[in-house]
Amino acid sequence: MKLWLRCFLAFFAGLTPLMGQHRPLLYDFTEIPQSLLLNPGAAHESQWYAGVPLLSGVSLRAGSSGITVQDLFADDGLDINDKIRERAINGLQPGDEVSATLQMELLSGGFRGKRRPDDFYSFGVYTEVDAINYWPRDLAILAWEGNADQLGRRFNLGHLKTRGEMLNVFHFGINRKVSERLILGVRAKIFSGIFQFQSTRNRGYFVTTQGENNLLANTLSSQMGLQSSGLEGLRRELSADGADQGAVLQDFLVRRGFFGGDLGFGADLGFTYTLKPRLVLTGSLLDLGFMVHASDVRNFTLEGTATSEGVEIILPDSLADPDADFWQDLVDEIEALVPFEEDAKTYVALRPTKLYASLRYNLGGTPPPKGPCDCDYRTSRPLKEQPYSSAFGAQLFMVNRPRGPQAALTAFYQKRFGNALAIKASYTADKFSLTNIGLGFNLQAGPLELYVLADNLLAYRNLANAHTASLQFGLNILSWGRN
Repeated sequence: MKLWLRCFLAFFAGLTPLMGQHRPLLYDFTEIPQSLLLNPGAAHESQWYAGVPLLSGVSLRAGSSGITVQDLFADDGLDINDKIRERAINGLQPGDEVSATLQMELLSGGFRGKRRPDDFYSFGVYTEVDAINYWPRDLAILAWEGNADQLGRRFNLGHLKTRGEMLNVFHFGINRKVSERLILGVRAKIFSGIFQFQSTRNRGYFVTTQGENNLLANTLSSQMGLQSSGLEGLRRELSADGADQGAVLQDFLVRRGFFGGDLGFGADLGFTYTLKPRLVLTGSLLDLGFMVHASDVRNFTLEGTATSEGVEIILPDSLADPDADFWQDLVDEIEALVPFEEDAKTYVALRPTKLYASLRYNLGGTPPPKGPCDCDYRTSRPLKEQPYSSAFGAQLFMVNRPRGPQAALTAFYQKRFGNALAIKASYTADKFSLTNIGLGFNLQAGPLELYVLADNLLAYRNLANAHTASLQFGLNILSWGRN
């Protein structure tokens, strides 16, 4: 059991430098077309753009709120068992988590309407992997220390909460400039599920008390379940005799990712509103939707209450039947009281909904017209807004998670250097870090655009000791032409 727990800890801590949800640098970085994915109502100004397949939008982010790789595996002279006991078993709390997200665009593009130049249409397909696991504190203590010295303690089975999925997202968005002050956007999504698993509604306890017929009595009261889709089919195909596992995996991902697996639907909503000539409010609500998991489904449940005092042997009556299997009788008794069942029932899972909001103050440039006509003396046509040269403000991010909403607050500063370069610096405070400083740049050379965004730069000196890290990059071909 301790070996299993060590492997789990290595997995829990080792995801830290890999992948996640929050992308504060990309949000409202309107020079980058991919910012429309975070706010379909962003103030985007290009005539059209096309992303380079597999390179136009790659985002990797991970966070571990309670422990890092270095906490467990640093060569500091301390015994590994002591570090596991002090820093993980007794140090982590049920709210501590490891979460990771990978997003990669397979196809992306957008164009401005000819008849309605204030409308911008964007479309594409991207692959997303998202997983979160909370630390099962009581279960870990029970596995590590056992119940011998835990008389009367109720081990909470509800500490086990985990969720993960891989899917392709097909999307089409409309961005409309309603007026000089308001931009609205909506994005429709079709989800093609590759695999999914979740175990988030667990309740119950395990407790050891003094027995009546034996020294100890163990009570299990459980309402636990695990739902999954896709994983059973993958396991079956990979374990087939003579299977080329690389080819099997590739075929599985392509087949289920392009409408051969589970299906779902969703939408994104967003807006940009100019409160005052230089003060701008933005907001978006992403992934309002659901998935119907109906293919390769495998679910497990453990529900019921049972109390056992172990094998009860009553002498001399028990000796009358030499073929009696006391251990099997005990197992049958417990299974009858707390049945472990398996089924293939269809289930529906909601997407992890996200909320973004920001308040930005622009500096430099020419603000938008204050009235119906802010005209030059040489013409009766309104003057065009000139892009701001810099801006600062604050952003709010929230995501719905199995243990409730998680929030992050970001302060940022943006700066433009002509039409070739734009940068954005940020400071973010969340449950993972209070020293998260990020920096990103967007470089334009003719029709080519390259952007690179990275969070928590201070942690790059030692990623093994980082609680969070992220990297985003992309390459686009676009045409600018402000209307």
